[in-house]
Amino acid sequence: MGVREKQRSCSCLVFVGLTLLLVALSSSPCFSCNLYQGSWVVDKSYPLYNSSECPYIRQEFDCQKYGRPDRLYLQYRWQPIDCGVARFDGKAFSTKFRGKKIMFVGDSVSANHVESLICLLHASVPNLNIKVGGQSSVATYTFQDYSLSISVFHSTYLVDIIPEKIGRVLKLDSLSNGLIWKDMDVLIFNTWLWWYRSGPSQPWDYVQYGQKVLKDMDRMEAFHIALTTWGNWVDSDVDTAKTKVVFQGISPMHYRGEGWGSSGVKNCAMEKQPVSGSVYPGGPLAASKVVTEVLSGIKKPVHLLDITLLSQLRKDGHPSSYNGFHGMDCTHWCLAGVPDTWNELLFAALTA
Repeated sequence: MGVREKQRSCSCLVFVGLTLLLVALSSSPCFSCNLYQGSWVVDKSYPLYNSSECPYIRQEFDCQKYGRPDRLYLQYRWQPIDCGVARFDGKAFSTKFRGKKIMFVGDSVSANHVESLICLLHASVPNLNIKVGGQSSVATYTFQDYSLSISVFHSTYLVDIIPEKIGRVLKLDSLSNGLIWKDMDVLIFNTWLWWYRSGPSQPWDYVQYGQKVLKDMDRMEAFHIALTTWGNWVDSDVDTAKTKVVFQGISPMHYRGEGWGSSGVKNCAMEKQPVSGSVYPGGPLAASKVVTEVLSGIKKPVHLLDITLLSQLRKDGHPSSYNGFHGMDCTHWCLAGVPDTWNELLFAALTA
């Protein structure tokens, strides 16, 4: 792997210094195309598992258990424009990462992503011996037959929130959990969901950058600074010869129908099909531009798992009111569902 891996998941592209080497892998099943550009097609062989048979889905994501009456949302497959995505193979995944430690770091979207992966593996490998444990902000699933651990580390901002005399301070240039993270063989990072939280749900009282302590600041600017802090940590502390680093693209919400061409619609409650085609009417997210800018400045290889567009198209994939809290959730994703595709693309990226 060379200096920087760009958005293209294609294994044919390797960057060495400033030289782009195109390695022809004519026998490879892909990898002359962008896996993240495509559309959703109906495939009756999906879903990849039955949610009622997976005991690892929290009540926020278990849409069928909580009464979702339609099932068409379960039967879509992501189809890139010029190639295909391999169907998830849990046996191959478990064998590939035997003896390894995989950690997802981020907010509840990371938990959504992890539980999808655990269900995929649970369904793929008969009688898999899974031990579940955890402490403080970490939950770990250990696949004992493979000596494989998959963890999720809850971190809403990646950077630190420190309690001080004035209150809780969001420190945009401080990242103290890296000592735990960098010991992993694979790291998958995610942050965005909490950057515009305010009021009682906001978990900090002040924001600090350098010597400046502010009551608030432009949130997109704060996001950019914090993500740059994380990128600098990757460059200074992560041995990417040992540890593969992935950043998950922005997971979109669907609370405004204008985004998918339905003016006046206020949530995802009645959505039962994806947006057709390969273009989201609402266009790209500003936060995605920040992610791309920051990742382009990282010297070490980081793969962008660019799930934003394919997830934008899935206005039908959220729990809406079909969850254990019966609140309107157009942020997270039903399981089985869209995150299963994220994991198919993740496996493709990690094995490229």
